[in-house]
Amino acid sequence: MINFALLGAGRIGKMHAKIINENPYANLKFVYDVNTESASKVAEENNAKITQTPLEAINNEEVDAILIASATPTHTEFLIMGTEANKSILCEKPIDLDINKVNECRKKISGKSNIIQIGFNRRFDNSHAKLQQARLNGEIGDLEMIIISSRDPAPPGLDYLNAAGGFFRDTTIHDFDLSRFILGDDPIEEVTAFGDNLFDENVKKAKDFDTAMFILKSKTGVLIHINNSRRAVYGYDQRVEIFGSKGMMISGNQTPTSVEKFSSIQTSSREPIYNFFIERYQQAYTDQLNEFIKTIKNNEKSKVTFDDGRNALILANAAYDSFNSKSVVKVDYS
Repeated sequence: MINFALLGAGRIGKMHAKIINENPYANLKFVYDVNTESASKVAEENNAKITQTPLEAINNEEVDAILIASATPTHTEFLIMGTEANKSILCEKPIDLDINKVNECRKKISGKSNIIQIGFNRRFDNSHAKLQQARLNGEIGDLEMIIISSRDPAPPGLDYLNAAGGFFRDTTIHDFDLSRFILGDDPIEEVTAFGDNLFDENVKKAKDFDTAMFILKSKTGVLIHINNSRRAVYGYDQRVEIFGSKGMMISGNQTPTSVEKFSSIQTSSREPIYNFFIERYQQAYTDQLNEFIKTIKNNEKSKVTFDDGRNALILANAAYDSFNSKSVVKVDYS
């Protein structure tokens, strides 16, 4: 049994607590959040205890693993604390919004033997993962293009926008990582980014984007097209296509059932797609934890490393450089 300490009891933390509690090989031991009311509620719902400080949870001898689901500016601090305590760590993305903080954290945890997995859950989505396997197995021949559509159902509030670090680092970072996951050992070398504010006033006030598009190019010449929007009136739009010399594969949107309705006014009408990320990626979040526990038990290398998180942020920063300079940007991973 792996005993967990959960740092962060907000919307994501609450979801993680439930997933931990439902896993037969995991036990939620402690919950910490600056909001003691939220921490108490999550702890009570999952038969855990609260702690008054993060160190109290991290350093407890009964704790084997830390799940970091707190505010992004705390991630590097908690990663360092957990590493110093030799605890296995599953940390939500992004590691931080500031590459300098990420690099400093990297130096401080370098050479340590504890397991660190970054929470890019989409790698564990069954449908998306099949595309990556198809690329590896040569099912579509030589990979030539990746197309990712990722659109939220509605824009977030102004408080969230002011703290999120920008559309490219908050939202597109998932798509940058998913592109890297599918490409494998073929690194992305060039980034071109476009962004605009077409419909949301809060996004405009935050000086952010509600609509964006990206063209990336890998070392071998694979072209990647990513399009993002903060408004899809039909639900949480999540589609990935890979195209190659022998064909194409698509990981499409999902609905609660596969029922289709035919009538005098509709043809092949289906239920609405899932509304947002917790519903859409429930299986992926669950399997992400399963993989983390398996890695701990077998003392294996993490499949989603600290450097994966760092490289996704580097791509997001390159996208901002491209937007600001209105040019193609060469990616520097050093």
